Amino acid sequence: MIYLDNNATTKVAPEVEERMRLFFGAFYGNPSSLYDFGKGIRRTIEEARAEVARFLGARSEREIIFTSGGTESNHTAIHSALKAHPERRRIVTSQVEHSSIRNLSRSLEREGYEVVSIGVSKQGTLDWEAFENALTDQVAVVSMMWANNETGVLFPVDRIGRFVKEKGILFHVDGVQAVGKLQMNLSSIPIDFLSFSAHKLHGPKGIGGLYVREGIPFFPLFVGGRQERDRRAGTENVPGIVGLAFALGLAVGRFSENEKWIRSLRNRLEDRLLREIPESFVNGYGEARISNTTNITIARVEAETLLIRLSEAGVAASSGSACLTGALEPSHVLEAMGLPRELAFGSLRFSLSRYTTSEEIDMTIQTVSKLVRELRELNKSSLRGTSQAMPKQSETSEIASLARPPQILAGKFARNDGKRL
Repeated sequence: MIYLDNNATTKVAPEVEERMRLFFGAFYGNPSSLYDFGKGIRRTIEEARAEVARFLGARSEREIIFTSGGTESNHTAIHSALKAHPERRRIVTSQVEHSSIRNLSRSLEREGYEVVSIGVSKQGTLDWEAFENALTDQVAVVSMMWANNETGVLFPVDRIGRFVKEKGILFHVDGVQAVGKLQMNLSSIPIDFLSFSAHKLHGPKGIGGLYVREGIPFFPLFVGGRQERDRRAGTENVPGIVGLAFALGLAVGRFSENEKWIRSLRNRLEDRLLREIPESFVNGYGEARISNTTNITIARVEAETLLIRLSEAGVAASSGSACLTGALEPSHVLEAMGLPRELAFGSLRFSLSRYTTSEEIDMTIQTVSKLVRELRELNKSSLRGTSQAMPKQSETSEIASLARPPQILAGKFARNDGKRL
């Protein structure tokens, strides 16, 4: 199998798996125990916490709380921010957030909160004017993702954070797709809460973390035992915590070589597919993006059908957020970017990892191009047998051009997406 759905989940790195195995077997003690066997496990957790803090550039290990993953971290951050300012009833987020934020926002609206979802441009960048206008003195928290899970487009969290903090508002960042893929120093960025998850960076599922800037008021989502300094009740997932710290260390330690390699493969995949498949374009092209992600729209082909054919050919990809796979609705991210529904239904996401090879990329290019030709020919034959008139290619191209930046239409592939915001 050629696995190109790493934004959904990643394989556990062999070194991480080996490290975790000790804590399923020999070192299985409860870290809350008073005897030495448990105390040793407690020291392991605190060492892992210190490592995570160092890798993220946090000021102190006390700023790291271990959770079950990104969704819990997101919910904990929003819950805490609202508790800190109960008199404020407005939440500001964006139209392209992950479902864990979108659905939480809907739930809070039913409780009487006002949720303002800021729109984005055709290339997925934040509508800054609308964002500025939304920040009234009634805002309890601003929640934005750092890297979009479907397009890879990066929000300028440093700029957003500085503006938010000038207004005296708490700032939460969903960093699930960014941690391990970007170099970051949280001590120098005005972020109050940052969510992250191990299984997006070659660590295990079921473990994640929440960075909480020291001095920020905090209210736990789970209460019970006194774990995590009274900030998250429940017996700690020791193998997961060890795996998270080790996986993050591998990602940070090999960042430069991995980033360069993955970006080169991603660019090759994009450039070749755009050249070989007429009426195709990259969503978010030309904007700052995480290096492993590309979202490609292919006109006159249904992504669902293409994904099934790709799976049969041994290629795993996605039509958008993994949490929405199987839904009949098009991607909310692409719709927010102004992509017509018929084109949104023809969009594929490929997300690479450090384990992706050049041979796999070449095979994927060949397979996708071949299947698109076959499906388009099949669609033509099907239309000939009906009374429907076939759409003119010029009409389809005109629709597609709505989302294409000029350099793609002109056949130029100059890139400026290596910048960091």
